[in-house]
Amino acid sequence: MRAQFVFAALMLLVSVPARADPPKLAIFDFELLDTSLEGEMRGPQADEHDRLIRISDLVRRQLTESSKFELLDISPVKAAAEGSNLQACGGCDVQYAQRIGADLVITGVMKKISTLILNLTIFVRDAHTGQLITAMNADFRGNTDESWTRATSYLVRNRLLAPNYGKPQP
Repeated sequence: MRAQFVFAALMLLVSVPARADPPKLAIFDFELLDTSLEGEMRGPQADEHDRLIRISDLVRRQLTESSKFELLDISPVKAAAEGSNLQACGGCDVQYAQRIGADLVITGVMKKISTLILNLTIFVRDAHTGQLITAMNADFRGNTDESWTRATSYLVRNRLLAPNYGKPQP
């Protein structure tokens, strides 16, 4: 029940027609949690790091193009954010977002279970209270540029920007 209320609040926020002052949004670069045998044996891979940057930028671009948010420049806190594990730092993402004047903060984590099985989770928090507004995820197959991009676009289109959750967007 609480999850439905929180989701309804987010949908109200993103379904409101263009306002004079859309919510200010901080989007931090997504992180990788590699629990695969490959990751244990080979360590961090440059192609996966590049994909994280690309999908983070994709979320920024799609949300900016929606005109429902004012995307903030995270460069004043980018180094600190990159030096933190944003999913386990006890709310440092919210603190960084507050420093740059954000209303909302988005973080994400790509969990690599194996070369074949991955999961992308996106978190949206209220930067004023630290309250989790919503979390969404997509399981997908294939560790490729295309699969990462498609999973990311799906979540933005069908969850973050969906006017009617549960009804896929074109």
